[in-house]
Amino acid sequence: MNMRKEISLYIHIPFCERKCLYCDFLSFNAQKDLMDSYFETLSKEIQLSGKAYEDYRATSVFFGGGTPSFPDHDKICGTLNQIKESFTMDENCEISIEANPASAIYDKLLAYRNAGFNRLSIGAQSLNDEELKILGRLHDSKQFYETYENARKAGFSNINIDIMSALPGQSLESYMDTVGKVVELKPEHISAYSLIIEEGTPFYDMDLELPDEEEDRLMYHKTKKYLAESGYHRYEISNYALGEQLDDTYECFHNKAYWIRSNYLGLGLGASSMVENVRWSNIRNIKDYIAFMAEDSSFDRIRENAEKLTLEDRMEEFMFLGLRLVRGVDLHEFKALFKRTAEEVYEEVIYKYVEMGLLHRYVEEKSGHEYLCLTEKGLDVSNTVMADFLIE
Repeated sequence: MNMRKEISLYIHIPFCERKCLYCDFLSFNAQKDLMDSYFETLSKEIQLSGKAYEDYRATSVFFGGGTPSFPDHDKICGTLNQIKESFTMDENCEISIEANPASAIYDKLLAYRNAGFNRLSIGAQSLNDEELKILGRLHDSKQFYETYENARKAGFSNINIDIMSALPGQSLESYMDTVGKVVELKPEHISAYSLIIEEGTPFYDMDLELPDEEEDRLMYHKTKKYLAESGYHRYEISNYALGEQLDDTYECFHNKAYWIRSNYLGLGLGASSMVENVRWSNIRNIKDYIAFMAEDSSFDRIRENAEKLTLEDRMEEFMFLGLRLVRGVDLHEFKALFKRTAEEVYEEVIYKYVEMGLLHRYVEEKSGHEYLCLTEKGLDVSNTVMADFLIE
């Protein structure tokens, strides 16, 4: 029996051919020599981390970005091999990579699959070519279909497709057309997000014709209903997996690790971590990241903003992250972790939202544990409810 503690690994690949107009992630274009130096530095950080966290086993690995499918596949596959050499890997480890249809050619997808990636996340966003142009995406719908077909041909049997609603110029009809076409492909997982205009992005300074709030909500409700009728269960506010509600086969294990506050270690530029209730992030300047790791054999200069989470911080996160999940938060686990019942800490908040029909208590048959979850009505106003679990 493997007694090592569990940890999820996130690998940040910050490179893109071109940044999308709505994107506020840490990403940019770079010359080949800078990319080469980055991957060398990342390899060193992985090796050092494997030694520092030798008491842990990796239960999930996620390559995000940026566009992980943009660099040469040998860089990505070499990085995964380095992870396998440096860390103890769980035998059922979920290993995901994000891919953009503009760069995810068949040879790359086949190389990923052969290297050990077993889950692929394709950023479609829309299957309407006009909407894709407005977003600044490099691919069109034809390229998306080719990528999906090539992914299946390469042997991927666990595929997520990202789609977005509330886009500039988007109608309910055009959005549901995308949803319908995605469902026809029967991917194992669908992530359906509403566009948020972030400060610092080109979209923030543009005069955009966006769907109003009522149409945005209608898109959200139609998605939920249509996907449920098509065999997908929602297990998190924006995420749907193929199968019945209690079948977690295709739920994203890595993302769930964040929502249930498992240990996670971020590797690479700007990546965030939380291990044993200590949170930190890596620096965001690529030249400093490369230089500091070249000079030192420690993490001292590449890590910043480290903080030990207080008991209040941990209780807050347990509640407002856990409530993102449709199953809700395990009240038995809350007491086991914090030596107090959730009612002792949040009695007024829980009572208020149960009375309003926004929260619901139930006993899970399998575990016998009592859970607290958002109702369908509560999920519509989730941000308001979750914010009330912040301790003042």
